[in-house]
Amino acid sequence: MTDAGDLPALEAELSRVVRGDVGFDVTSRALVTMDASNYRRVPLGVVAPRDADDVSAVLEVCRERGVPVVARGGGTSIAGQATGTGVVLDFTRHMNRLVSLDPETRTAVVQPGLVLDRLQEAAAPHGLRFGPDPSTHSRCTLGGMIGNNSCGSHSVAWGTTADSVQELDVITARGRRLRLGQEWAGAPDGLRALVDGELARLRTGFPELPRRISGYALDALLPERGADVARSFCGSEGTLGVLTEAVVKLVEAPRARALAVLAYADESAAAQAAAGLLPFGPLTVEGMSADLVPSAAALPRGAAWLFVETGGESAAQARARAEAIVRAADVVDALVVTDPAEQRALWRIREDASGTATRMPDGSEAWPGWEDCAVPPARLGAYLRDFRGLLTEHGLRGTPYGHFGDGCIHVRIDFDLLTEAGVARFRRFSEELAELVVAHGGSLSGEHGDGQARAELLPRMYGQEMVGLFERAKGVWDPDDLLNPGMLVRPAPLDADLRFSVLPREPVDVAFGYPSDGGDFSAAVRRCVGVAKCRTTSVSGSSVMCPSFRATGEEEHSTRGRARLLHEMLAGEVVTDGWRSTEVRDALDLCLSCKGCRSDCPVGVDMATYKAEFLHHHYAGRRRPAAHYAMGRLPEWLRAVSRTRTARLVNALSAMRPFAWAAKRLGGIAPEREIPRVARRTFSRWWERRRSERTVGSGDLVVLWPDTFTEHLSPAVGQAAVRVLEAAGLRVGLPPTLRLVRPPVGDGRTVAMDPLSVLRGRGRVCCGLTYVSTGQLDRARAVMRRTLDLMEPVLETDAPVVVLEPSCAAALRTDVPELLHDDPRAARLAAKVLTFAETLERHAPDWTPPRVDRAVAGQTHCHQHAVLGDAADRRLRQAALLSGELSGGCCGLAGNFGFEKGHYEVSTACAEEHLLPSVRDAPDGTVVLADGFSCRTQLEQLAGVRGSHLAEVLAAALEGAEDEAAGGGIEPEDER
Repeated sequence: MTDAGDLPALEAELSRVVRGDVGFDVTSRALVTMDASNYRRVPLGVVAPRDADDVSAVLEVCRERGVPVVARGGGTSIAGQATGTGVVLDFTRHMNRLVSLDPETRTAVVQPGLVLDRLQEAAAPHGLRFGPDPSTHSRCTLGGMIGNNSCGSHSVAWGTTADSVQELDVITARGRRLRLGQEWAGAPDGLRALVDGELARLRTGFPELPRRISGYALDALLPERGADVARSFCGSEGTLGVLTEAVVKLVEAPRARALAVLAYADESAAAQAAAGLLPFGPLTVEGMSADLVPSAAALPRGAAWLFVETGGESAAQARARAEAIVRAADVVDALVVTDPAEQRALWRIREDASGTATRMPDGSEAWPGWEDCAVPPARLGAYLRDFRGLLTEHGLRGTPYGHFGDGCIHVRIDFDLLTEAGVARFRRFSEELAELVVAHGGSLSGEHGDGQARAELLPRMYGQEMVGLFERAKGVWDPDDLLNPGMLVRPAPLDADLRFSVLPREPVDVAFGYPSDGGDFSAAVRRCVGVAKCRTTSVSGSSVMCPSFRATGEEEHSTRGRARLLHEMLAGEVVTDGWRSTEVRDALDLCLSCKGCRSDCPVGVDMATYKAEFLHHHYAGRRRPAAHYAMGRLPEWLRAVSRTRTARLVNALSAMRPFAWAAKRLGGIAPEREIPRVARRTFSRWWERRRSERTVGSGDLVVLWPDTFTEHLSPAVGQAAVRVLEAAGLRVGLPPTLRLVRPPVGDGRTVAMDPLSVLRGRGRVCCGLTYVSTGQLDRARAVMRRTLDLMEPVLETDAPVVVLEPSCAAALRTDVPELLHDDPRAARLAAKVLTFAETLERHAPDWTPPRVDRAVAGQTHCHQHAVLGDAADRRLRQAALLSGELSGGCCGLAGNFGFEKGHYEVSTACAEEHLLPSVRDAPDGTVVLADGFSCRTQLEQLAGVRGSHLAEVLAAALEGAEDEAAGGGIEPEDER
């Protein structure tokens, strides 16, 4: 075995013989220490091969040096089989192509790194699909599916991956290239003799159930089963050979589908009913309970549900089949959905369960380990009752869900894997649960493989003789035990190599409060369990996460990759310089702080907050990048311009190439960027000027927040908002232009406006966003505390705080209370924050907006999506007859990110993903909506298009409808 002193020689030799990428650096190794399991192993290095020749070369070098090799796809394995201490082969970077697709034979040739969704997209135009579809379909690879014999929700109709494999090209540890198929095709020497000598054992030693994944599938080599070497190879977890190409079978996709959601009183009733639905020929029979559903509003009344999908040649036929199942089922309630968009929304609830299950209802952590054992479907109800009883005996909690029609259960359990006593209980429970599964005629693994989590317990399922036969089969394929040692045979203990054991035992001193993680930064980082939804390469619906990964395709730029690096930073073994780590800094550098992961990640990882925390520590006591001073302190610079009345001069200088070049160079700004123009008159000065013209309505008082962008860069947005809010009958005030007064007799209001107080040196409110995004958290806290001081009179009232800039609203709702977690005023302010649309909906419910009657294009602001929600905006647009949908994703400018030097390429790539195409493809007359200043700036600089805040669109419609004089209306942008 190569030791640390030989690593340079090993790296040099691999670099010499491999055309792909060889990475023995800190980042490359840290990114693959874990998969989606409880386990962690530190590799020597990572190789991303370009072709089979590269794979062969790696195996030869590693064999000579005694270095283990582990094949890795998307890294979503849940039993630990995608980690290793030797060289990791990463197939996602280069060997990820769809080689060919033949609609006539319904087959496809794929490389192991191909993501399943890419195959599905290619097959769909031909009316075909790959049958198995795990919930990780948007990022799992075909190679990983073959290695684990993955299944998915449609297995009741189309079986497991092994049922969809025709031929496999593999390379053995000793370099033999084999083409595996039926009738012993490609069998290594000695395999047939081994099987011929054990026919009786192979015919009687395997339980008969649809989801038996545990162990080696040696029964596929029986003569009556076609001696199918390719099928036998499936589920071997990379321990027998390295897959380089596969011929897979496709199935005909139904022309139409319907989804019957059947509601039951509890999960046992749902489980008991599942097997009885199989004679109806459904495509899925999936089960989950209320514990895993964030909101059951979209589901029929009940405490547990079966998702039963049916297919047909027409929507009517699919619906008829679904309705027949509803009539035959004994349910509390039911719902049949035929609309594809509604079906997708419901399926997302089920698919996200793999992440949401990692947190108990009270927020405590839950972990895999007994993620997918399976029993005969008819025994599922009885098994679940016994399983619940065993949990209770051990004082554990878990919420089962999964493939009820196949008797396969997924569950995350609140194991304590941080203490010695907790780990001991984890072992005892695992041993007893293995006995329970076997007693019900089941398999320890029903989908995700045995890996390290269950391989040690295989003798309880198969007996020592059968496990001995597995070891002999491994010896035929891999006599040197080079490939993924410690998996399936001669396994590592199930309680060894736990990834939590290396983390600090005491809470790390941090700035943010991490309220959902008990104030513990390590617990926050532990949120990432590796399900890798952030590695999805295409955005669906309004999702955002993770724009930087989609732009670069690099694991280190995914939310998971960054979380892994932070984990290793805390561990201190691979990343050894803690908060000063340049590797962590570089990975976080391309994080846009879009907050998309806060909502789109099933476990709520908040990388924007982690990035701010890291930058705070990384630059403590040190000089920061120029952009942190130039854009991180943007409110200070803009206020200085405002005080000195030099906006005209600043704009003139920024338009002059030499001055602009120098300013951008000094400020760390990308040379490709134009410097935005500063308003000659701030929004607050406009507000002060029109005080004599202001009409005070009789409705509720609302406090309009003068954020930095509205105040200094887009005052027309604030002017428009005032116009609309007053038209809706609301009284508008600005902080800190409010003071408490004694209410007049007969008037219950307690707040009056004092426009002049804004000019009396009381300071400015600010959410601190720019300081937070650049990690200047001490300064952010000072700014926020000053703001709370100024806002105290408002906090004593019922007046909401209306924030027009989505990023500022998100900062007030989340960053302020999480950074000032010791100040109760922060939470009170956060609770008052409303968006423009929310304000109109809640405080002027009877107001009817003007009829705009035009189509819209653009993008929902990423912070609006992640933190604020856009339901009220959608309803307001609908009421104003603004038709069409806004796209998902991120504009790519993201505050300071897109302006910083070195970020321009990624910034434009993010914009080109959805925002710019949606605008280019929009017909003439379409309203381009962009509530965020960053979004509007990106549109203007990259597409020459002026985007509008929703307030501007409504205000313009009011002007047109009422034909007001220009002097009392909104001032054009060029007259600022």
